[in-house]
Amino acid sequence: MRRLARTARRYRGRWLLATVYSVANKLFDLAPPLLIGAAVDIVVSRQQSFIARLGFVELQTQLWVLAAITLAAWGLESLFEYAYALKWRALAQRIQHDLRVDAYAHVQRLELAYFEDRSTGGLMAILNDDINQLERFLDNGANDMIQLFTTVVVVGGVFFFFVPSVAWMAMLPMPFVIWGSLWFQRKLEPRYADLREQVGLLSAQLANNLGGIATIKSFVAEDHEVDAVRETSHAYEEANRRAIRLSSAFVPLVRMAIVVGFVAILVYGGRIALEGKLNVGAYSVLVFMTQRLLWPLTRLGTLLDTYRRAMASTTRVLDVLDTELGIVGGEQALPRADVRGEVALEGVAFHYGSAPTVPVLRDLSVHVPAGATVAFVGATGAGKSTVIKLLLRFYDVVGGRITLDGHDLRSLALPDLRRAIGLVSQDVFLFHGTVRENIAYGSFDADEARIVEAARVAEAHEFITALPQGYDTIVGERGQKLSGGQRQRISIARAVLKDPPVLILDEATSSVDNETEAAIQRSLERLAVGRTTIVVAHRLSTVRNADRTFVLERGQLVESGTHEELVRSGGIYAKLWRVQTGEREDAAA
Repeated sequence: MRRLARTARRYRGRWLLATVYSVANKLFDLAPPLLIGAAVDIVVSRQQSFIARLGFVELQTQLWVLAAITLAAWGLESLFEYAYALKWRALAQRIQHDLRVDAYAHVQRLELAYFEDRSTGGLMAILNDDINQLERFLDNGANDMIQLFTTVVVVGGVFFFFVPSVAWMAMLPMPFVIWGSLWFQRKLEPRYADLREQVGLLSAQLANNLGGIATIKSFVAEDHEVDAVRETSHAYEEANRRAIRLSSAFVPLVRMAIVVGFVAILVYGGRIALEGKLNVGAYSVLVFMTQRLLWPLTRLGTLLDTYRRAMASTTRVLDVLDTELGIVGGEQALPRADVRGEVALEGVAFHYGSAPTVPVLRDLSVHVPAGATVAFVGATGAGKSTVIKLLLRFYDVVGGRITLDGHDLRSLALPDLRRAIGLVSQDVFLFHGTVRENIAYGSFDADEARIVEAARVAEAHEFITALPQGYDTIVGERGQKLSGGQRQRISIARAVLKDPPVLILDEATSSVDNETEAAIQRSLERLAVGRTTIVVAHRLSTVRNADRTFVLERGQLVESGTHEELVRSGGIYAKLWRVQTGEREDAAA
């Protein structure tokens, strides 16, 4: 709660106003017992009643005054009930909105390593379901807590005002209720934390299965996955049952503690009223007020249940917000117009955080002149894709440094660095939206003419115009309505529109047929003109025209040169070339 209060400090004015409305509503809600006591007092005491002492001696007048006060109290209670409901719900919606946006924005700034250890479904559960739990608590629970506290203070004050000698009896159950509440809260906290964890696991499994639905169907694994979801859902059900089993016991126990206080007031208060030491109207007030004081405490169990659920969820959200950024951009600006495109890796060493004893790159030094086209080749696991991730600062080097136009990447502002680099990856991601929106992604202010021209350069215009709605055709989630080659050409058009000084092509033609590869290759050759181009490829035919090719093996540079030089050298590149062009290799090779 303290962490949430710090986060929600910007809403202090709204919190206070909503609290004032809740307190005011409860004050007028507690008026009826006093009014009933005043009515009894008029009937019993007549001209000696409390209202008579205010100057209204006539009995009829006293009743009309009491009726007017009653109407005013009920009217004001209704007014403040409307006001607090409006304010608390508006506040809940605003905090929910801001917290979700803040958490999502923070998640987007986190480095890739953060996502490798977490599932998409688990993060979805935090950004959606956990934040909704907090909203449900703010909608009703916060008001209930404030009103419960107001009831205890006001009714306790009334008791001590009327009969101080009896007040302690009404307060007798309070320590037991408070102690029991704290005990239940401590017991419920780990159970609800476990419950939220199970929600995350279930969400992760559902998201993973829906994303892999084609694989599930192709392997006829529907029943297997249903059983797996059933098992995970059963674990969630059990976690919920453990929490409910404990929280449900609270109300019956509290009710037994409350009845002790109520009976004490009923008997002892009645006795001193019979002895004439207590006004009959005051006794009526005490009986009604005892019920108003103690009975709401039975709702404390439900309130604590809602509170613990909300706080377990809020803790998960705040944990995300409190996650420190592993990669922070530098302060040096580098406008894209000023980027020449000279790239250098100087003694670069790198390993992934989870495997520090397994180096991925070792003392790698490479120089790429501005405007040159270079290629990185090598077997799977040689470190080619890692070089790309380091260039984009998805990760930071462990040793050495990488520079762009002589500037260490760590000194550059991250947005400037990434605006200077365009990436065309083998794993094309298209967003659910139109073809036009996907081409213009990242270049959101591009006009129609620029979008069409980028599509033409990428040899995508022809197939786009043949789609049912042309550039307005919805591509589906991850572009599933398009073929692999079509998705790839849209991603190339996206890079064309971005017009970056440095272009990275990561296996851009690895998963398409020969005809599509030829079309994409033509697009890439046009795209590479006038900019630094770094190509990662398994198909050596796509890099034979590179100005220089770097051959990696186990994270080290073992060969470099032009295609002809590397073929003549008879090394690793030459062997790969012979294999890919159909030449026979001996058993030793």
